[in-house]
This record gives sequence, C-alpha cells and structure tokens, in this order.
Amino acid sequence: MSPTRPTANASSVFSAHGHVTFLGAGPGDPGLLTLRAVEALAGADVLIAEPEVLDVVRSHARANVSTPELTVVDDASTAAGIPVLRDAANLVMEAARGGKRVVRAVTGDPGLDGNAGQEMLACAAEGIPFEVVPGVATSVGVPAYAGVPLRDAQGTDVRFIDARSASERCWTEVGASDGTAVVSATLETVAAAAGELVAAGRKPDTPLTVTVAGTTTRQRTWSATLGTIAQVLKQAKVLPSPEGHRPVIAVVGERSSAAQRDQLSWFESKPLFGWKVLVPRTKEQAASLSDQLRSYGAVPHEVPTIAVEPPRTPQQMERAVKGLVTGRYEWIAFTSVNAVKAVREKFEEYGLDARAFAGIKVAAVGEQTAAALVDFGVKPDLVPSGEQSAAGLLEDWPPYDPVFDPIDRVFLPRADIATETLVAGLIELGWEVDDVTAYRTVRASPPPADTREAIKGGGFDAVLFTSSSTVRNLVGIAGKPHNVTVIACIGPATAKTAEEHGLRVDVLSPEPSVHKLAEALAEGLDG
Repeated sequence: MSPTRPTANASSVFSAHGHVTFLGAGPGDPGLLTLRAVEALAGADVLIAEPEVLDVVRSHARANVSTPELTVVDDASTAAGIPVLRDAANLVMEAARGGKRVVRAVTGDPGLDGNAGQEMLACAAEGIPFEVVPGVATSVGVPAYAGVPLRDAQGTDVRFIDARSASERCWTEVGASDGTAVVSATLETVAAAAGELVAAGRKPDTPLTVTVAGTTTRQRTWSATLGTIAQVLKQAKVLPSPEGHRPVIAVVGERSSAAQRDQLSWFESKPLFGWKVLVPRTKEQAASLSDQLRSYGAVPHEVPTIAVEPPRTPQQMERAVKGLVTGRYEWIAFTSVNAVKAVREKFEEYGLDARAFAGIKVAAVGEQTAAALVDFGVKPDLVPSGEQSAAGLLEDWPPYDPVFDPIDRVFLPRADIATETLVAGLIELGWEVDDVTAYRTVRASPPPADTREAIKGGGFDAVLFTSSSTVRNLVGIAGKPHNVTVIACIGPATAKTAEEHGLRVDVLSPEPSVHKLAEALAEGLDG
C-alpha cells in the first residue's frame, strides 16, 4: 500500500505532523523482512515495536533511534481503572504529533492486527499521513517453515482461526468442512481447540501439526491427530509447563500428515538445527560467522574473548605509514583483517586513501583479508594459491631480485602476539622487513555468569575456535568447555593449543577460513 496522500487542505497538517509506517515484521525470522521494511526502518526517528519482534527490526534502524517501551496492559490494571499512559496508540500519536518519522512494528502482518487497524484510524482522524508495509503473516509463514503446505493442486479450502476469539459458529463451520484449518492458539489451549473441532464434526484421527517458535532456530513441531495431541505434548514433556502460554500455529487437515512433513520439513532438518554454538571472537569479526551458522539452523552465541586496541607506542606505525607514501617499501603484507583495519584507520587519520598504495605491491594472507582490502579499494597482488597462512604466503612469495626489485623492504603491520614465521621466511628470501605492531590483542572481560556456567556445564553443543588466542582467552575468562561440547578448530596450530588445554578436537577445518570451519562442523554432523 502506498503512503496515504494528504489533500490540499491537509498540507499544513503534513508539515506539522510526522509520518507513521505500520510495518509487518513477520513471524520471527529476521530474513523475512521485506526490502521496503528495511528501508523504512533505516529512516525511522522512533521505533515502536512489540517485544516479540523488537530484536528482529532494531538492527535495521539507526543507532540513535528512539525505542520507547510498550506497556503491557493486564486485566487487573484495567479492572482497577489504572490509566495506561504509554500504550502503543498513545506512543504513536505522541511521536507523530512531534513531527517524527514513526515505525510501528507488529508481529506478522499489520492487516491482520486489530490494534494496528485502530491506530491507523486514529492517524486518519488527525490527518497524520501513514503507510502500511505488509509482512509475512504468522499463520502463513510458520506452516511454510514447518513443511506443511496449506493447499494442494485440488485447491483445498483454507480457514484461519484465532482460538482466543473464535465463536461457536466458527468452530461449527470449520468442523463441518474438510478443508485445512490453521489455528492460532497456545501450547495450553491447542488441545482444547482440537476438542472443539472434534465436537463440531471433525474425525479424531484427522492429522494435525503444532509448531512453536515458528521460523526461528527455536522452532519445534509435533505431528499428531486431533484426538492424540494432548497426549503427544504430555509425552514430549512440553506440558504441563510454565511456558504453556507460548503461541503456536496448528494446521489441521489430511494434507498435514506426518508422512508428508517428513519429506517437506526443510527448516528443522538443517544440519545444525537448534544447536547452540559458541562463537568466541571479537564482536566485529563474529557477524559473518554467526550469519553462516544461522543458515545451517544453529543458534550462535557470540562471546568476545579478544579486544583489539591500538599499540602502546604509535610512533613506529606512524613512521611506517609515512614510509609507504615516500616510497620506502616494495611490498606491504597483511596477515589479518585487523591489520587492514589498523592501517586504514591510520590512513584516515592522515587524510589518505587507497591511492597511497600506488606503486606498492600488496599481499594478503587469505580470502577474508583480501576482501577487507578490496572493501578499502585495494586489489591484492598476492594471495596464497594453497594454504591460507603465513607458510602458504611464503610458498608464493618471490625472492628478492636486485635487478627487478628497486626496493628490498617489506612493511609488515601485524598483531603484537603474531608468530615470527613470516618475518623469518621473508628474510630468508632476501627481503628486509619492517615488522611493525599495528594493533594489540588483549583478553576481553569475562562473559556473564550464566554464560560461564553454560560453557562449563555443557550448555553449548559446539564451540568454534578461530585462533590459538581464542582458545587461551576463552579458557582464561570462562573456563574449559564441557567434554560433551563439540570442539571445532580453524587449523592445526589452533587445534594444538586446544589439546594443550585439555580439549578434545572433534572438527578441523580443511582450510584456515571461518566459513570453511562452519561448513566442516555442519558437514561433520550431517555426515
């Protein structure tokens, strides 16, 4: 739906008031947000979101966006006549009257949210322009992720029911039909809803699936029948439970049979589905690895174990960067993404850009470092053709030739704790090396107590170590992972450090790449 257009009489209102976007955040998977939703979130001054979807939408908003908290109105407050001052409608109107761009995010689709509809009417009554950005409806998205098609080639009728507000007539109509029924309920009430359908005429052996936390990596689906669902949930020890209030989507009909779901359950059959995987890295470096783990169905938990800080004495780095500009070096070798970041920041400090690399040969230790250079505007001249490591870089590095190389010096910006392998190898090839500390890696602060307990108590299914320092620092700040936890290491050196700390290495990446490491974990478990 396009933004409502103010009339000529409302032009003054448009300038006085802000704008409201009613946005569907989908059922829970952040990847289901539409392109228009992401665009609207990026321009929001105020983000008013239901608690269930706040984390889904907040990452697409600006860092300084205002996110006022919604007040949960319970029956006791209403009965006592306690005024609600911060409910969604008041927050939306207050921000819009102040000239703000407001995004009102709801679970699923705003067209199926009665409260959002009331808020749209309030905007229309005051002449506040608004637009609606549809989202994936929960009652449609969750069955898709559960592997339960709602219609077939014969064009089955589909009826959507909210068990909380369904009338007796509604149950009677659905019970008398043979179409597919999609029921919104809770764990505690889904068996009662099944009973309503049986009482209205559906056969007790009608197949049914119940999905909780749909479209997220916490999703779980049970297959049963209308007559057995209560027993199935009890046997699965789902009920009785304090979490009985959790919402579920139940699909009732002959085409939601367990046999068919076994073939179509694409989401819950992912190789790492539901696995809690510890990612002990710097916060900046963890994002791409976590995204890949999510694509395998895992639940990544990032624990910063390393903090990157500038060198204690910056003079050496400053001299080296000036030497780059004045032609002191034939080569510059980057052995990490952090080294690229450190040089880039120093360049920006001096008002330099990628053009300062003109005439200098650039080497990168691997694909990740090369990608960081390309992002900087620099295409590396040398990336190892074999092993992506210092040893692999030396395999392809040309020896110094006084005829073809006018300068015999290499600039090597690196961490304070880097090994001497590359320096010694370059010297052996005839090069002079300016070995410069570009950044320091220091141990991060310990994670929260519950995370430490999960690490030591087997609360994580796997941990991915991407360097020897992540092993040492994780053990130092949080203790050793439990022996039931799968240990995956990025390379032989990291694996050796893990073993020295008493850890059993279960998975070894075939290449020193975080993506290959995640892939090796997924393939190892899938195989």
